Amino acid sequence: MIVDHRLSFARQVSSPNCSERPEGTVIDLLVIHNISLPPGEYGGGHVDALFCNQLDPAAHSYFAEIAHLRVSAHLLIDREGAVTQYVPFDRKAWHAGASTFCGRENCNDFSIGIELEGSDFEPFTAAQYEQLARVTGLITAAYPGITPDRITGHSDIAPGRKTDPGPHFNWQQFRASCQSTLAPEAKHSA
Repeated sequence: MIVDHRLSFARQVSSPNCSERPEGTVIDLLVIHNISLPPGEYGGGHVDALFCNQLDPAAHSYFAEIAHLRVSAHLLIDREGAVTQYVPFDRKAWHAGASTFCGRENCNDFSIGIELEGSDFEPFTAAQYEQLARVTGLITAAYPGITPDRITGHSDIAPGRKTDPGPHFNWQQFRASCQSTLAPEAKHSA
């Protein structure tokens, strides 16, 4: 359930890396990403640290390259399917960067960003697909502007700059699993 723009069952970690959406914005895009810190390694709380500006640059050579970044996402779904929410859905998370969808720039303004703990180099887990479908159903019910054709990957809105969620993300499996969870209005627009 979504209450006050937050998933009721998600672990809440407040990221400072967010801002108000432009006045009158309709949230009508869902962007799927992947993240692992360090690359290819899971767990350890490093995503929380990055999104809260607390990443220790001395902890890993890769962290020294990215510790200056001020980024966030609305949600993270870890390898076991547990969900963390960093930014309420009515606020703009800083997940998309320079981006364009259907001719509209600045996708952060009108999108919700979901990070899957993973990489471009290995498949995501069944628990992640199950939770992503569940969360997508709740989001599309609360924000009916997000229809199936408005669910995309970071690579699609920032081609040449980003590759996530990567070649191992099974769009067919994800879309099939969403059929039972999408809001009725979203199903009709498919």
